[in-house]
Parts: sequence; C-alpha cells; structure tokens
Amino acid sequence: MKRRNTPTKEAVLAVFASTDKAMSQDVIEQKINIDINRATIYRVLNRFCDDGILHKVVAEDGKQYFALCKKCNENEKPLHHFHFRCIKCETIECLPSEVSFSIPDAYLIENVNCVLTGRCQECS
Repeated sequence: MKRRNTPTKEAVLAVFASTDKAMSQDVIEQKINIDINRATIYRVLNRFCDDGILHKVVAEDGKQYFALCKKCNENEKPLHHFHFRCIKCETIECLPSEVSFSIPDAYLIENVNCVLTGRCQECS
C-alpha cells in the first residue's frame, strides 16, 4: 500500500540517513528538528517497520531501538541477523552474521530478535 509522504516521515527518515546505528525513540525525538509528539513518532516508526524500511530491535532491558539497515534493504545482509549493543556507549549496530536456527515444521517465523551485549570496538 502506497503511503502518503508527510513532514514527520521525512524528518524521521532524515535522522536515520545520518547514521548506521539503531536509535531509541527518545534519541530520535531529540534529533528531529520539527515539533512532533511522541505518539506520532512511534506510529511512524512502527509503520516504517511494517513497510520494511526500518527494523525493530528489543534490547535485553526491554527498550526498543529502530534501525535503518541499508545493507539489509539492499540484500547485502541476511534478513535474520545479530545486533550488538554496547554497554558503555549504548549504541546498537547490525552485525553481518546470519542467525541460524531450526524449528518444527508447524511453526512460522515472523520476527527474529538476537542482541549480543558487551563492549564495541571503540569502547573495548
């Protein structure tokens, strides 16, 4: 379904265009240059996830992060891949490793969320 382009959507995408890291809603809200309420930002983020523009990463603390994975969208990175969350600088990034798993035939996978936690290259 073709969705209408709005200033809010453009502002949210502009924030993601400037980084390869995943961001939480509050960080995104701080970086947006126009006045948008929190509910609208969440609605836009979730629509972008539904449309395959962003993907959502839920960290071990339950906080949601959103990533524009350019390589995922260009089919350079596997659809189901690991993410790494740095405990020092609190960034989350996509890793190039594919998640390998096996489930019974009667199950259908809709989402995979694999987050490794530690210190990134810059903080270790």
